[in-house]
Amino acid sequence: MTDPSAGSDTVLYDLSDGVATVTLNRPDAMNALNTELKSALRDTVRAAAEDPQVRAVLLTGNGRAFCVGQDLAEHAQNLSGDLDAVWQTVPEHYTPIAMTLATMPKPVIAAVNGVAAGAGAAFAFAADFRIVADTAGFNMAFAAIGLSADTGSSWTLPRLVGIAKAKELLLQPSTISATEALELGLATQVVEAATVLETARALAARLAAGPTVAYGAIRRSLTFSAGHGLEESLDFEAQMMELTGATEDHHNAVQSFLGKQKPTFHGR
Repeated sequence: MTDPSAGSDTVLYDLSDGVATVTLNRPDAMNALNTELKSALRDTVRAAAEDPQVRAVLLTGNGRAFCVGQDLAEHAQNLSGDLDAVWQTVPEHYTPIAMTLATMPKPVIAAVNGVAAGAGAAFAFAADFRIVADTAGFNMAFAAIGLSADTGSSWTLPRLVGIAKAKELLLQPSTISATEALELGLATQVVEAATVLETARALAARLAAGPTVAYGAIRRSLTFSAGHGLEESLDFEAQMMELTGATEDHHNAVQSFLGKQKPTFHGR
């Protein structure tokens, strides 16, 4: 696959050993989301989701921030002159980015190298794992500028911290330190800032070498069960078991275990 971020330097893309590393690249603006970056990120994560060579996705930011959310300078200009851009950015950008990150059939890791605010925090919450720098923090900044929640944060946040804490974080936004994020369940692991990308890449590489069809099916099952009852969820689990039970990975792994060997997975 050609570089899906080609045509814009606001997103960097690297595919190595099955891991697609997607880097937000507006460091001077703390990776604030202008239209160019939002469009490039949407197209890049979609392409990574569809590429069979990609077996895990790693999302991070360049510079001292992970992502501070919407570029408010551009937003202010649009409020004064281009209201179509204001109303369309959620369905055109934020919603598809969140949906792709949360539902792609492969694991997603966020390497949170610095502050993650608003939609930037929501990107991280849509991932399966959040490796967070000890100097980083999260801020659900929407209400601070008179907005409600978007980018899936009303769905992901209460599933991470519970409805009561989600209300607190959204209605009274303040920066949550990496230590508190770990206590709340927003962070999977907190590491020194200098090692956050290395740690996240090691995790992504381990996942990319695993049974990625099964990982994708598990993601789908968890998402399905969040909105359905037990009986429907059991039926969906059966469908996912049929899917994964027919894979080469499953058949080869069974034989490897019976032969007391370590299984090798190929994602098919």
